Amino acid sequence: MNRWKYVVIIAALVAGTAALVYAKDGEKAAQVPKEAAGAQADGDLPSEPARTSEVIQSDGQKLKVLYDFKPLPEPVQRTLADIIFTAETGSMQAMRPVLESREFKPMVAAEFVSDPVAYWKEHSIDGTGRDVLAAMLNMLAFGFVLTGEGSDAMYVWPYFAEADITKLTPAQQVEFYRAVPPERAAAMKKSGKYDYYRLGISPNGVWHYFIQ
Repeated sequence: MNRWKYVVIIAALVAGTAALVYAKDGEKAAQVPKEAAGAQADGDLPSEPARTSEVIQSDGQKLKVLYDFKPLPEPVQRTLADIIFTAETGSMQAMRPVLESREFKPMVAAEFVSDPVAYWKEHSIDGTGRDVLAAMLNMLAFGFVLTGEGSDAMYVWPYFAEADITKLTPAQQVEFYRAVPPERAAAMKKSGKYDYYRLGISPNGVWHYFIQ
């Protein structure tokens, strides 16, 4: 099952509201009543078929590439649901509560930015920031990795943000080209380093960054 459908259902369970179900072509088909969505919580949550993959880091170490949101800690699922639902609305103002739900806002640039929404609008193509929201959703559509341990642990999207780009498998290269503009991708392949959008959430559900 499509992992977007899974995240939508999870978000509805967390919020206690109806879950949106999408048809195969991506169009909204119907709403699942709260009672039906609740039934999914009894151990029968949808998930993607098992996929196994590894990515090689610049130091030669390997990381397991994850695709299924189901095993993620509940705080991470809640944060993902908040990000995805809000980004899909196209409202930058609606994103403010998500950004400000913790003491510290997520990083959106190398330097400190006090107002991420204003920053995204300023650096967007048309001044609305919606292309940034689109990029955010796009990054979350790919596999991810768990880096670090303990207090340094972080779930990172997309997985190739932590990879040696020159060592991607053919299938991984296809995903890489889907995520990154061609001219940026060509430069990254030469350097072996990923320098496009990446998003990080710690196991306790704190959204740490969405930067490039």
